[in-house]
Amino acid sequence: MSLQVVAIVLALGLLMVLAYRGLPVILFAPVCALLAAGLSGRMLLPTYTDTFMKSASDYIRAFFPLFLMGAVFGKLMEANGSAASIAGTIARVLGPRRAILAVVLACAVLTYGGVSLFVVAFAVYPFASALFREADIPKRLIPGTIALGAFTLTMDALPGSPQIQNLIPTRFFGTDAYAAPLLGIIGGLMVLLGGLFWLNRRRAQAASAGEGYGSGHRNEPELNEDETRPHPALASLPLLLVLLTNFVLSRTTWSVTGWYSSKSLAQDHPAVELAVSAPTWSLIVALMVGILAALAINPARWKGRLSIALTAATSGALLAIFNTASEVGFGHVVKALPGFRLIQDAVFLISPYVLVAEAVAVNVLAGITGSASGGLSIALEVMGSRYLELAQSQGISPEQLHRIASMASGGMDTLPHNGAVITLLAITGLTHRESYPDIFAITVLKTVTVFTLALAASWFQGG
Repeated sequence: MSLQVVAIVLALGLLMVLAYRGLPVILFAPVCALLAAGLSGRMLLPTYTDTFMKSASDYIRAFFPLFLMGAVFGKLMEANGSAASIAGTIARVLGPRRAILAVVLACAVLTYGGVSLFVVAFAVYPFASALFREADIPKRLIPGTIALGAFTLTMDALPGSPQIQNLIPTRFFGTDAYAAPLLGIIGGLMVLLGGLFWLNRRRAQAASAGEGYGSGHRNEPELNEDETRPHPALASLPLLLVLLTNFVLSRTTWSVTGWYSSKSLAQDHPAVELAVSAPTWSLIVALMVGILAALAINPARWKGRLSIALTAATSGALLAIFNTASEVGFGHVVKALPGFRLIQDAVFLISPYVLVAEAVAVNVLAGITGSASGGLSIALEVMGSRYLELAQSQGISPEQLHRIASMASGGMDTLPHNGAVITLLAITGLTHRESYPDIFAITVLKTVTVFTLALAASWFQGG
């Protein structure tokens, strides 16, 4: 292995260790990036100010509106009691005997409706804790259960998901959020069933060993059953409006692509590419509709709470996007190093099947950056046009490229330095040592699933 490749591996390993120990990725991602650059003989200050900061700022410019509006929507759904109403209803209907399934479904419903992953973890954790305590299931299984519901099928597999991982491929393949629906549904079901099998098996093993919920845990939540919550049907309305609005503005005659004439765009905004921007515009409008609906629900709760909720949402959006942008900056520095070219040549076209090669590239970069959206962005910037060209020659549709890329981003991204993993463990008061093995099992399951789908789709097309 050449020194240039060793430099990348060493920097990545250090970043993972530092994140595993709870140190901030925003601070140490550039440190590790500069370590890799220095060991590769690159100039440090230009690398930091030109490569790292430019790529980080480009990512913020492209995706901050979605981070901000998603965070605001999610926080309002939490503040008006809607998220708790939905999660509580699912928990009551399924009960403690199906505690794992109840938590997974609560997370899935909220994330598919547009609530950000971080808000979902905050909203669902109190109900997960209560259910797991009543069923005497070890608390250490809660992070893996939340991860299955929030970080997998509804994040990037199911068609129409408003999460950022399902929007990024639209910029490279000319698709929309509903690309390859059958492929996504099959993949989502495979992950869901496999993940439930794993978690219930772990539950049975713990019960056989006499292990229950446990005591002396940190960050134990208290459920306030007396607070006023909207009816579940009303609470679900903003989620349905986000999905419906996004569909209408993406795939009907009211599509956002017809809102502005090409002539006006070329004259006033020549840099805008309609096919690239339209999916983002439709989701922005959909989230705006969801925000207005969330504000209209349970208005009595807004007194003294609205400014607090908006401030918290803004702070959360800033932290989330700067964490991700810092990881993207790390990835772009690595991408510019000589060692990366060796990795690219050896890995990113490792298979003659373009869907498999794409899945490898996205998984590797998601793992390097510790970010699904960051790794996905870098992989498609580097190889997107090449993959599209290969797909056309192999009879593979851009929609299939979109879905495989999106699902692959949610594979090895959840290594220990992933920001969502760190946040989830902090919310639940657990450590990597206690709960990461189950999150990693879900990670492996997701990765195996996407490669299985990529191979199956490639063979089917080849036949």
